[in-house]
Amino acid sequence: MPGNPKEAAHRAASDAESIAWVDEDDTLLGALPRGELRERGLIGRGTFILLFNSAGELCVHRRTLSKALYPGYWDVAAGGMVQADESYELSAARELEEELGVAGVELVAHERFYFDQPGNRLWCAVFSAVWDGPLCLQPEEVLEARFMPVAEALRRSQSEPYCPDSLMALKHVLSP
Repeated sequence: MPGNPKEAAHRAASDAESIAWVDEDDTLLGALPRGELRERGLIGRGTFILLFNSAGELCVHRRTLSKALYPGYWDVAAGGMVQADESYELSAARELEEELGVAGVELVAHERFYFDQPGNRLWCAVFSAVWDGPLCLQPEEVLEARFMPVAEALRRSQSEPYCPDSLMALKHVLSP
């Protein structure tokens, strides 16, 4: 596995996290370790937080190479899996603070949607927030981040590797 020992330890700990396990209707069935959920092709809950600055630019970040899904890909949303004992809202606030160091902002809830690709089956809750302060990147998950116009992120996603689940979250928010 590529990456340094600290990243490998982070991934192992991440795979052992107890994640909300749901069915195709988003009914809670229990909790399973993240790695088992993925290996068995079961459905979990995930959050996507679209972070904008006051100029309307979107924060886009690049995932580390040690990530189990989409390593090295660009991501248009902070976020992650909902832990067994938390709501979508609590998960969104936790993930935004962990990944980008952003806390205490108002999270605006958008729609939920179902994402289904091999190795990544999720009920997704989408949130957005506005932040003009500094970012504090979590080194085990985020290599770099920058704000850019939404149109530029969408254009780049045509020729560069972007996470398909977060792109779908963005497109859900942009659709009328």
